[in-house]
Amino acid sequence: MITTVTLNASIDKAYVMDKPIQNGTVMRVSKCHNTAGGKGLNVARAIKTCGEDVLATGLVGGYNGRYLERLLEEDGVAHQFGKIQGETRSCINILDPAFGSTEYLESGAEISADEETVFVEKVFPLAIANSAVVTISGSVPKGASSTVYKRLIEGAKADGKIVLLDTSGAQLKESLSAKPFLVKPNVDELEMLFETKIESTKEIVEYAHKIRNYGIPNVMISMGSKGALLSCDEGDIIACPPAVEVVNTVGCGDSMLGAFAVAVIRAMSAEESIRYAVAVGTANALSPSTGSFDIKEMQKLLPQVQITRL
Repeated sequence: MITTVTLNASIDKAYVMDKPIQNGTVMRVSKCHNTAGGKGLNVARAIKTCGEDVLATGLVGGYNGRYLERLLEEDGVAHQFGKIQGETRSCINILDPAFGSTEYLESGAEISADEETVFVEKVFPLAIANSAVVTISGSVPKGASSTVYKRLIEGAKADGKIVLLDTSGAQLKESLSAKPFLVKPNVDELEMLFETKIESTKEIVEYAHKIRNYGIPNVMISMGSKGALLSCDEGDIIACPPAVEVVNTVGCGDSMLGAFAVAVIRAMSAEESIRYAVAVGTANALSPSTGSFDIKEMQKLLPQVQITRL
């Protein structure tokens, strides 16, 4: 089984527009898709769609928190959350024919030191007890310590779990010394980590190697329509997806991480793992719902993913 961690969960609303947005006017939404959101919950849905058992954990609170749990149950995703006094946030993704995807992300309620401690020391150990792999994803709520992800990684590793990390900023920087099995920044997050501007694939590889020098065996860099790079003991591998008609890019990186976790469970090779992850991430781009994809579409895409060894 795989446990996914989402400390800053949200109700994700995808508004599908028939016409381009016109600022300062009343716009009618054609369709609205509500999902249990936050990066780790996108990961959980992808894992479930891939056919593996998954348990979602993290922090939720208030009416939105209860609604989020109900949405997960409708998706068939088991959950075991810690509770906070504040209200779980909402995030909006507007999809219109002129501008594509535009996101509005609430920062979320502030958590207390006690709420963080209860999660780290009580909720989290129970949530990972029956899992072989743990994914930790996304931002943290206001009030969370800069080392909360590092503590979770250390606790999971002490319990013999394989940990995959997808975060940015201070949480990523602080967590490198805990040596998760994999980290998955995108190019922007890589630039933020090293305070630089990356201009080429060669530079992406160089900075991936710098992360591996921390003792991290796998680094997966998501590169949007260009696919992803996996740097590992088997070498540096780029997986490039076929061109598709993109509906929604939100959740593609999360679906990639979920697929990679599935690949770990299934003991795939490095090349098989990155091919599978990119195929799942690309299939997600064909769906209006966040972190959702059609398994049949993914299976069509899988042989079309081009592999290049550097």
